[in-house]
Amino acid sequence: MKQFIEEMEEYAKNKNVPIIEKESITFIMKYIKLNNVKNILEIGSAIGYSAILMASVAEDVKVTTIERDETRYMECLKNVKKCGMDKKITVVYQDALEVNLTDKIEYDLIFIDAAKGQYTKFFEKFKYFLAPGGIIITDNLKFHGYVGSKKKIESKNLEGIVKKIEKYILFLKENEEFETKFYDVGDGLSVSVKKDSR
Repeated sequence: MKQFIEEMEEYAKNKNVPIIEKESITFIMKYIKLNNVKNILEIGSAIGYSAILMASVAEDVKVTTIERDETRYMECLKNVKKCGMDKKITVVYQDALEVNLTDKIEYDLIFIDAAKGQYTKFFEKFKYFLAPGGIIITDNLKFHGYVGSKKKIESKNLEGIVKKIEKYILFLKENEEFETKFYDVGDGLSVSVKKDSR
């Protein structure tokens, strides 16, 4: 498994595919273990790196992961099969905002790591699939150090993404339904717990 994970890291580096930072996935894996998490929904599979690591925490952990990019979806499927996790990980090829989750699974953990500009929409759509006591974790809230920093942003596109992440952080802070803690781990993580389910 270790060698396979290293191969995926190498692939991501060479093909310029963004995958979760080691510090962040370690944090999430520890959370899964300590809180006996069983069902996970991931928004944004990329090549399956984080889904595979999350599913590897315990025998009975199951992950549903959604990816809209066909190349990444195919790569994710291939990796899931290669490491023998196709019974534990379901890969869905669709835009997460259009997907219909009809199976009545409630998720203990929802992990948002897809299009940064859509974070608020993802949160609002998928919060209804949380199990009591479940949490939503969001990655990349520092966005390579640009969020909340006075670093000069050269491109309009980058500036737009940073503004959207800053709006999302504000949305989490002001959210009456959820209590959110922010962690200075990896590229910045937030953990949101529904207030009435603690």
